[in-house]
Amino acid sequence: MNSRAHWGVDHCRLGLSLGGASAPGEWARDLALVSFADTLGLHSVWLPEMHFGRGVTASPLMALTAFAARTTQIRLATTSILLPVHEPIALADEIAALDRASRGRTIIGLGRGFNPTLFRAFGIDPRTKRDRFDAALDAILEAWATAEQVRSPWQAPHPPLAVAAFGPKGLAQASRRALPYLPSPLEGPDQIAGNLERWRDGLPAGSDPTQIVSPMMRTVFAAADETEARDMLAEVERQERSMKRPGARTPRAIAEAAAVDLAERVVIGTVPEVIDRLSRLRERLGFDLLIVRPQPPGQGGASSTDALQRLCEEVWPAVSGGYST
Repeated sequence: MNSRAHWGVDHCRLGLSLGGASAPGEWARDLALVSFADTLGLHSVWLPEMHFGRGVTASPLMALTAFAARTTQIRLATTSILLPVHEPIALADEIAALDRASRGRTIIGLGRGFNPTLFRAFGIDPRTKRDRFDAALDAILEAWATAEQVRSPWQAPHPPLAVAAFGPKGLAQASRRALPYLPSPLEGPDQIAGNLERWRDGLPAGSDPTQIVSPMMRTVFAAADETEARDMLAEVERQERSMKRPGARTPRAIAEAAAVDLAERVVIGTVPEVIDRLSRLRERLGFDLLIVRPQPPGQGGASSTDALQRLCEEVWPAVSGGYST
């Protein structure tokens, strides 16, 4: 169920990651960028589930439904539906509805969440999140397997699934079910390489990891010149500093990722520099679907569309062996 054919990955493909929107202007920006990505032929657009912050997406399935109405071919994906905070049967129905409305363009990335404030807001003990994740996924798969045709997904037996994981327990939940591991854009190449090894070691006997889709997420900005590249890197550094809260408790795996030099976790530069960085990353990590965030949160407009077009037309053919997006 996670073969390249099921994902529509017949060669190395390119996807788009968006952080989310809350204000009307942000929605208009994202709708325009997704429509542009659809015309460029990108494989997929990805949204996380996040709560209690400005510019976050509390309901990515609803946002993806809006994107479905504006597009014809791009796949509609979540990076991290937070299973522990959802009623699983209702969620199964919502995913199936999106898959049917989009005629089988849905991909679902699954997550657990880590912020205790989030779980408290939903009345959930954070210590139960992994058990709740497994129970919810089992219930969703059972619901799809036994649903009447009108409630079943368009894709049979269900949309492609992946697991967003940081630490070893999350990786084990992905590998135990032979689901793709979706790395965080916060992780450096060394951390991802180690996690991929743990994921492969945990696959069921007889599984062939080369036949399972290997997605990768990165902040990637192909600048018009060195000045624009320096300015964008400075903006990313500024935003990262602003997100660090003194005294905040951070899970160990996330803290380890944040300790890696920013230049190792983002790919920002001129076209030749981005080609070189992405080519080396692909050679080392072996991804066949690169999901890019083309600008820092809060940035948009012409710089985003121009950088995305440069990425598709000038960078990607060199990185993917001559293939288009």
